[in-house]
Amino acid sequence: MFLEPHFKGQRSGWIEVICGCMFSGKTEELIRRLKRAKIASLKVEVFKPRIDTRYDESSIVSHDTTSVLATPVDHSEKLLEINDHTAVVGIDEVQFFDEGIVEVCQQLALRGIRVVVAGLDMDYRGAPFGPMPKLLAIAEYVTKVHAICVHCGNLATHSFRLAEGDAVVLLGEKEQYEPRCRSCYHMGNILHLK
Repeated sequence: MFLEPHFKGQRSGWIEVICGCMFSGKTEELIRRLKRAKIASLKVEVFKPRIDTRYDESSIVSHDTTSVLATPVDHSEKLLEINDHTAVVGIDEVQFFDEGIVEVCQQLALRGIRVVVAGLDMDYRGAPFGPMPKLLAIAEYVTKVHAICVHCGNLATHSFRLAEGDAVVLLGEKEQYEPRCRSCYHMGNILHLK
């Protein structure tokens, strides 16, 4: 792909990824960054996948109930319809988007937009989740946040599923998932298989 050279005065865009397991503060960190952009009088647009209705249909909401109004979308291409004056795009639960979200983020960054995405880096099986590996590879900035393991108190990096079923996408909260460190996650899977 040939990229046009930057011209004097053109904004430089980039991609920031906030990732980690469930209950690690990903959405909270995304909201914090978006609020700071608004304080700086930047035009901010926020998006979320339409399937995520856990707390609110039209807002992103952290586990501590901090929220920001968002546009729910069915497909990543909808994000390209943003206002020409938009300086920052925030995307929550990015792992639920289609694979096209990677190219959409690239296009937005090339338009001079700061793109901040948050999502799970691994699914409940411990495998890379949806488009996250590609987003992590192309991002200029990556922040991995951690929860606390509910079993031993160490840093948690995995989302352990308590609910039955093997569907990769199962929306839920503390009744379906808990944060665990690598060891407790592994031990839980061994006991779960018995």
